[in-house]
Amino acid sequence: MRILILCTGNSCRSQMAEGFLKSFDSKMEVYSAGTEPALQVNPIAIKVMAEMGIDISQSKPKMVNQFLTDKWDYVITVCDNANETCPVFTGKVAHRLHIGFDDPSNAKGSNDFILSEFRRVRDEIKAEFFKFYSNISDK
Repeated sequence: MRILILCTGNSCRSQMAEGFLKSFDSKMEVYSAGTEPALQVNPIAIKVMAEMGIDISQSKPKMVNQFLTDKWDYVITVCDNANETCPVFTGKVAHRLHIGFDDPSNAKGSNDFILSEFRRVRDEIKAEFFKFYSNISDK
């Protein structure tokens, strides 16, 4: 099973989704990429994933272009911008899905509030991707 998760910056939501899917099943090939990759994975995303026992600290944002000719069972966008600007894949894509989440890196306010937004989105990503994983692993 090959899965590609797309976001704009590949610094937060897509990295967390990749981390969760890999934690659910180490046999799946899971990658993430961005349409406009950031320079690094968001440090708060790394922190909140570590709270769940998942280390994404060595991950690097990647450009979606390097994956366009590959074969995928699923290409999943996790932000509206990536869904709208998703490039055409010339490789075979069996299923294209959109599972959207708020961008916690846009949160404004105190450090505690921002951290709580990252945790909220992390927990939503975990729940939605576990639901996705449960559906595809039953097949």
